[in-house]
Amino acid sequence: MPLTLANHIYRAGEGVPLVLIHGFPVDHRMWDRCATALMEVTDADETPQYPIWAPDMPGAGAGAVPKADRSGPEAADGAYPQALDLVADAYVDLVRVAGYDQAIWAGLSMGGYVALDIQRRHPEAVAGMALLDTKGDADSAASRANRIRIAHECVAGHTTDPVMFFVDVQPGDSSVKRSAAYIDQFAEWIREQQPAGVAWRELMAAGRPDLNDQFARIGAPAAVVCGVDDPSSPPKVMEPIAEAMVGTEVHMTEIEDCGHFSAWERPEEVAAALHALVARVHDLRRGPRA
Repeated sequence: MPLTLANHIYRAGEGVPLVLIHGFPVDHRMWDRCATALMEVTDADETPQYPIWAPDMPGAGAGAVPKADRSGPEAADGAYPQALDLVADAYVDLVRVAGYDQAIWAGLSMGGYVALDIQRRHPEAVAGMALLDTKGDADSAASRANRIRIAHECVAGHTTDPVMFFVDVQPGDSSVKRSAAYIDQFAEWIREQQPAGVAWRELMAAGRPDLNDQFARIGAPAAVVCGVDDPSSPPKVMEPIAEAMVGTEVHMTEIEDCGHFSAWERPEEVAAALHALVARVHDLRRGPRA
């Protein structure tokens, strides 16, 4: 039985849906500010009101934690090497059940892994692709082991404390990342997650394949977005991703004073980049004007 997603619809709309894929260890709410900005920019320039969705991944927010028998085979170290495929399939199934053949996929961080795996498994379902603060690499041996350790600690202690480091302030962080508003909001969201769901997503990410070969295979309009102060996916990581997308036109957006969760930190700038991508997709589908 395929995995199912808890979908959050910001706007029903018409046309190709924009599907926002959230990062770890939070849920779809990290897109709230950006989705609001998207709807405001649409109203301002009188463009068609396209659907905006933000599903919760399995184990995130309202998403049920998959049982072991629905997570694919388990590696010797406990990682799930096929779970990312199952999640990518679930996102595409969601779109197809709703009556659409394609969507514009926007994935941030772990959401970018899902978007790239959709490209790998279902390229025909990609009308547009936005990659935000993410990468194509599989985990190193040390990173994989750390994810598995965190997963075990979350389950054993029934706690999300092992991932509370996401709100720790580090040298070089953006002003928003250092703010009480960011720290309080993300700490609240992390505490509200299901510990078993956090663990499942860690085991999914630990088992994921290297996806760097997918960048060159993207043929739909694309956007790459990153925060200049993102410690894991800054411009020096994201610019080569954009350069590797040799099969399409890519628009790159680097946002000053912005960290990893760019869609929450700088929602207006991210919304502008996503809206421009949607406009390019719609223009392409309409074809040349007489």
